Amino acid sequence: MIFVTLGTQDKKFPRLLQAVEQINTDERIIIQTGSTEYKSNKKNIKIYKYLSQEDFLDNMMRAEVIISHAGVGTIIQGLKLHKKMIVAARLKKYKEHVNDHQMQILKTFSEDGYILPLNNFDDLEKLINTEFTPKEFKPNNQNFVKKLDKEINNLTKRKGAK
Repeated sequence: MIFVTLGTQDKKFPRLLQAVEQINTDERIIIQTGSTEYKSNKKNIKIYKYLSQEDFLDNMMRAEVIISHAGVGTIIQGLKLHKKMIVAARLKKYKEHVNDHQMQILKTFSEDGYILPLNNFDDLEKLINTEFTPKEFKPNNQNFVKKLDKEINNLTKRKGAK
């Protein structure tokens, strides 16, 4: 089973759902869309706007693959369950978020070997079929915060902010 989650925030993320719709598989796909309105005619796709915490965790535990937005909470939860995660960042230019901080989250977790980054949405099916075992997750909050802070500062400097 493939579990897809867009989180629960008020920002929409239809690009990721459109990529999921293009997957050629008979595998069962469960999607939590959050604030993104989406319908599918595919018989193997089941869509929920929001799931209870219990149902959310149950789907994460049963999934062979988790496809997610780059939300730290979702990523860490999937890693604690030792799941293969394919993660996409919401981008400001598509009005999916107020800034591009999810790019730094995606970069940090992928460079550390925890997730497969979905940078090109056309590669989703290929990533699903890629053999990948995530690195054992060992929280290192201090190091993570330092790396994330560095990336945010670099992004801020490139934008010309002070």
